[in-house]
Amino acid sequence: MSSNNYVEAQMLIRKPVEDVFEAFINPEVTTNFWFTKSTGKLEVGKTITWEWEMYNVKSDVQVHEIIPNQLIKTEWGDPAVHVDYEFRVMEKGTLVVIKSYGFSQTGKDLLKVINDNTGGFTTVLDGCKAYLEHGINLRLIEDKFPQK
Repeated sequence: MSSNNYVEAQMLIRKPVEDVFEAFINPEVTTNFWFTKSTGKLEVGKTITWEWEMYNVKSDVQVHEIIPNQLIKTEWGDPAVHVDYEFRVMEKGTLVVIKSYGFSQTGKDLLKVINDNTGGFTTVLDGCKAYLEHGINLRLIEDKFPQK
């Protein structure tokens, strides 16, 4: 990794790796537990826009590398950071590890962004687990920062 400062969140999802990998590549699945809109499926060399309509927020996601059922390497955010999604076959399912690194902040600002990333990606993984294992959209992202 290009930085000593990184965030890691992980979760075992009790589904085959193909299903879990597809959940992060294909917005038709991902919109059930993370962002609300996407300009397309993740593909190497493309820039995809993800949108969270309830917060009126968009982010351009650059896709740097994809190894099917193993790894997705992206860069996104403002300021942009690297976010890698690793998929590991386990006896009981698929371990998803999300690593975020390349932060430009320092001091208290770095602590805040690390905290936000850790909490955010943990919420994404929790939502993914609920959706893939039980078919439930817990609306975690929408309810994390309720508007009113």
